[in-house]
Amino acid sequence: MSTYIPSSHEIDRKWFLVDASGKTLGRLATEVASVLAGKRNPKYVPYIDMGDHVVVVNAEKIRLTGLKGSQKVYRRYTGFPGGLREESFVRLLERKPEQIIEEAVKGMLPKTKMGRKMVSKLQVYKGDKHPHAAQNPQPLEINA
Repeated sequence: MSTYIPSSHEIDRKWFLVDASGKTLGRLATEVASVLAGKRNPKYVPYIDMGDHVVVVNAEKIRLTGLKGSQKVYRRYTGFPGGLREESFVRLLERKPEQIIEEAVKGMLPKTKMGRKMVSKLQVYKGDKHPHAAQNPQPLEINA
């Protein structure tokens, strides 16, 4: 008997719905990254993107523990001299809460072509409405 090796055309991707209200950012991000990478799939192999699609709603209701909410700063560089831009967690949460969850999940995935493919299967929305109702996403249990 030989070892079973799945091929990329045998993968059937599911859709999962995650409600972020009241969840801790890091715990939510690890669970979502695990689903995107396909590690919950019993046929998982590390060299094929076996992950499922994940829709996260209520991004503005995410929380951080301790003093991280007031101390956390997001930095990006424009590429020009003196172009370091900083924004606090509180400011980014009121302006663009989807970006907080996307960056947290993206940081937990591989920094390769396959990792970029995994991130493309993540959709994050502010509020509880999303345009993916036709895919009939199943609720994902997050033990946070």
